[in-house]
Amino acid sequence: MKYLTYEINSEMSYGVLVDENNILPLKPIIQEFGLNNAPDLLSFIRQYNIQTVNDILEALPRYAEQMIPLNSVKLLSPIPYPRRNIFCVGKNYAEHAAEIANIGASNSSIPKEPIYFSKVADPAIGDGSLISIRSEFASLLDYEAELVIVIGKDGKDIAEEEADNYIFGYAIGNDISARDIQNKKLQWFKGKSLDNAAVIGPWIVSKDEFTLPLELNISSKVNGEIRQQSNTKNLIFNIAHIISDLSQGLTLRAGDLIMTGTPAGVGIAMDPLGVLKSGDVVECKIAGIGTLINEVKFI
Repeated sequence: MKYLTYEINSEMSYGVLVDENNILPLKPIIQEFGLNNAPDLLSFIRQYNIQTVNDILEALPRYAEQMIPLNSVKLLSPIPYPRRNIFCVGKNYAEHAAEIANIGASNSSIPKEPIYFSKVADPAIGDGSLISIRSEFASLLDYEAELVIVIGKDGKDIAEEEADNYIFGYAIGNDISARDIQNKKLQWFKGKSLDNAAVIGPWIVSKDEFTLPLELNISSKVNGEIRQQSNTKNLIFNIAHIISDLSQGLTLRAGDLIMTGTPAGVGIAMDPLGVLKSGDVVECKIAGIGTLINEVKFI
């Protein structure tokens, strides 16, 4: 099932994609079911689970008249305002770790332990939105296609074999990165957290459509040119390990987002440089989830 957040008639709402062309709004149906109010998708994830939607969809014929066309809405990030910063895993594909080391941006090519940092999303932007960046702060702007884990319930000290029980679903992320800020500050947080630099979408696909370990093709294109191409089976630290390791002594909350790392092929490692320019169109794709497309605009 695909969960999405959208804007229609200047109002934000959320629902499920019933087929390729139609959305079933969830908010009014939840109210009809007599469930507690969930004004947005984050609230829904915190209160309910995939089974709740499955129960609703069993009665789908009752709500056919409430469906709206996908092409009549503006897609937003599924969770525009996460309850806290996005968790990110750095250098989690061996070839990417190597390419970064080759340009002198790292002391070690292959990490022996997960490298965590956080990224501000206030808001996260969605499919079709402009990646609007102030040019005086980012002359070396880069793309990073990533698989995003959406946590489905609170948990800490989670065992790897229990990790799947804490997943709500998956989305695509584009971890937009200002490499000049990263190089200047000698850490990743500020360079990853400019306004409009967190791109997540186009929706969340429920975990029941996948089995661990995930083996999903992941790629990115800039203006139609393939830049990144790999598979999530090549993650150095897989999804179960990330959830378990991150949760040791740190409570993960329902609705938390975890970016799992990007494959080789980023612009800063290309010769000549392949960093983003105003007007460039970035396309991130993950098999089984969809495609996330955004234009870059320097302001």
